[in-house]
Amino acid sequence: MTDHPNNAEHIEIPPPAGIHAEPFSIRKLFSMMRYFGPAAVVASLSLGAGETIMATGLGAWSEYGLLWLLVLSVVVKGVFVMYLMGRYTAITGQGVGRRLVMLPGPRGWLLMSVVVLEVGLMSMGLTTVAKPCGNLIAFLMHDHLPGGWSFAVWENLITTMVFGAAMTFALFSSFRILERQQVVICGIVVLGTIVASIVVTPDLGDLIVGAMSVGHLPAAPDWAPPAARNDYILNLVAVFGYVGGSLSGYLAYSSWVGQSGWGINSHPQIDEIRRRASASLRIDYLPDDAEQAARLRTSLSPLRWDVGLGAVVLFIVTVAFLTAGAAILFPRQEVVGANSWELLTKQASIWRQIHQGLVPVYYVMVLVALWGTLAAVPEAVAQVAHEYLSAIWPRFESVPTARIKRWLIAWFFATGIVWTWSDISFDLMVQVGAFLALSVGLFVVFSCSLYFNVTLPPRYRPHNWVVAGSLLSAVILLLCAIGGGVGLFRKLLAG
Repeated sequence: MTDHPNNAEHIEIPPPAGIHAEPFSIRKLFSMMRYFGPAAVVASLSLGAGETIMATGLGAWSEYGLLWLLVLSVVVKGVFVMYLMGRYTAITGQGVGRRLVMLPGPRGWLLMSVVVLEVGLMSMGLTTVAKPCGNLIAFLMHDHLPGGWSFAVWENLITTMVFGAAMTFALFSSFRILERQQVVICGIVVLGTIVASIVVTPDLGDLIVGAMSVGHLPAAPDWAPPAARNDYILNLVAVFGYVGGSLSGYLAYSSWVGQSGWGINSHPQIDEIRRRASASLRIDYLPDDAEQAARLRTSLSPLRWDVGLGAVVLFIVTVAFLTAGAAILFPRQEVVGANSWELLTKQASIWRQIHQGLVPVYYVMVLVALWGTLAAVPEAVAQVAHEYLSAIWPRFESVPTARIKRWLIAWFFATGIVWTWSDISFDLMVQVGAFLALSVGLFVVFSCSLYFNVTLPPRYRPHNWVVAGSLLSAVILLLCAIGGGVGLFRKLLAG
């Protein structure tokens, strides 16, 4: 620490070292890619229901007309939300949760609301990933399954087994294991979708027009699924919400930035820095010096690379799956109903039309994506719950995160079984989750994160274009929350 002229004690920002001090080169370019990890985990949380199911289903009835909606979702959440959530931690050393606990009102009221919301709704979201997986496996094995039980029973039984296997894997994994696994999964899915998109030969002109036609809402055809015909805006809000990641993923991302040592989190006095950050609403330990501020900004490069590569993965996979639905399923008018879970088996016709040999490749790729989502969620939610509950009650910090994860896994599995064997439709599950967690919850948390960033000392605030883009992103999330709320209210009222 150093004394500032106004007697406030400031830290000393060390000069860049290692790869950060090197001039740009091809070697440095490839070296920086190794920082891709936390964003891969966040991205994989959406590859299950968001991209592999909902993006393809959207293209199957709207062709390329709503591609702009998916691109907008990636930009809003995969870029601005993720960057600002991680940036505050990288600049201050303080997790977003630790700052949220200081909001006016009863201690930790917003944090507790977020934890309860995530824990309460997450098993429903996991079911929307696990049950299509169970349906696909039951479909592939239907000729070898013993008789006496209906397909629906086998579907639910296999879903329960898949759910249990994923939760067991999550029980014995750590963030580092999960990080390496999700990077591999992202690589497999990206490679597979790129190959599929090239072979499908989409209309590039329509693809570009669809990506740029922001605000265009094509009418749902008569053969579109009930969610598109009867709950048009609510359905779009659900698609927007599930593409690009979950609330728990973005909340956990802030913690993972700190664990990775990015920005100020690699400072030798980081424990003292975090103590000071938690003791006051003001971040008064950052030096008011242009050179030192520039050093800290330079140390944010791992964060920028991670967020950028994560957004690229989301963009490629999202566009590829919508393209597959638009190029193959749309001309055939092949969609599913509100209570159907078989869209993954329907999608196999995309690859079958290209070549029969690609169908097994598709099955492997989509099951890998689904597994990645199921296995990643408990770690993300446990990280969020531990950080937030510790911020509210400091004594909770002594409770191991692994113990919290065990409790959560037991809860997810028990309630997931209930949702799996219930009659609730796929559409209603994703619409409720998208409204509460991915629209309302994300809007509130992101708005707070934006406020925290713009109230930092002037030299450490985001660039003006980042602030402008973030404000626009917050408005879009608010509009989604309003549209989803009105649509869900009307649907339940009509009931």
